[in-house]
Amino acid sequence: MIDQRERRALLDRAAHARDASDLFGGASARLRRLVGFQAAAWSATDPETGLITAPMRVENLGRGEECFAYWECALLEETVIPFRELARAAVPAAGLVASTGGLPARSAQYRKLLGRQGVGDELRAVLRSGDRPWGVVSLFREKGREPFGPVEISLVASLSAPLAGRLRELVRPVPSPAAPQEQNPGLILFDPSGTPISINDEARHHLARLPDGPTTPSPVGPPLPVWLVGTAAQARAVAAEHDRGAARIRIRTRDGQWLVCHASCTDGPDGRPGPTAVVVQPAAGSDMAPIIADAYGLSARELEITQLVARGLSTGDIAAELVISPHTVRDHVKAVFAKTRVSSRGELVARLFAENYWPRRAAS
Repeated sequence: MIDQRERRALLDRAAHARDASDLFGGASARLRRLVGFQAAAWSATDPETGLITAPMRVENLGRGEECFAYWECALLEETVIPFRELARAAVPAAGLVASTGGLPARSAQYRKLLGRQGVGDELRAVLRSGDRPWGVVSLFREKGREPFGPVEISLVASLSAPLAGRLRELVRPVPSPAAPQEQNPGLILFDPSGTPISINDEARHHLARLPDGPTTPSPVGPPLPVWLVGTAAQARAVAAEHDRGAARIRIRTRDGQWLVCHASCTDGPDGRPGPTAVVVQPAAGSDMAPIIADAYGLSARELEITQLVARGLSTGDIAAELVISPHTVRDHVKAVFAKTRVSSRGELVARLFAENYWPRRAAS
């Protein structure tokens, strides 16, 4: 039986978390009492692509390169409960032993990494709000212990939505302490095996601004964050037709600015795979619009109306442009006010545009 008081205490602690790192730390400590595990990995994800980003919390999993090996295998090889499928599953949590009928070696990650590290079972979950993944968590039990059971898996699944909702609130873009500065894109090149082979000075500058987290050694200079190297791995996964979707994440820097990191594979001579290029650059307003809309839970129509409000259009003008009734416009604006916790159009524009450098919809 699950201790419901402990579950409520976990969620209460999450509701008062100062930031995403504090959320992960508090949830992990409480969850350990509920289900028991020896090691854990928590990470925020980009809600648009589902790829891991900052912050990340790793407990008792060894070195950064081992952490990266786990995520690289997850992206390129894993076929048993991969995160990309778990994000769309009816139940957003699953146990490895339970999913393989007691044969965890069916998992590439287990054969290559987990089994060799003494892991007996893994319980993983996607923290999702609606259909958007805001984080992932993996819990590990050592060999010799009972695998995660149905009640424990169900408990973790039940925490997905409330933890994702809180995480979404905590990672909302906030007013930046400094105005964005013009900065050139950084470039990092990886060979087809995933080894860094080149980096420019702009990339070094951007890397120095990233938050702390697991890193993997690099032969071209500074250690590279796991989430950045994971983005390169995602590009290789897409090129190999192992996955679909964009190899793209957004990261908030220590100084409050936002960077966007995107990767793509190139072709070499004679059709052979060429280097994977990872570009790191300041996020433009168009990069931030989707994450801001998701963070506040705005629908596509509410986003459209909000952008027209920022242009200064009246209720009647918005209704005419969108071919809907003024009453419908007022209902949408009221819903946007509630979601963004403002009480006037001026406050709305200041919060979503002035504070977040979100692009206003261009006048037609």
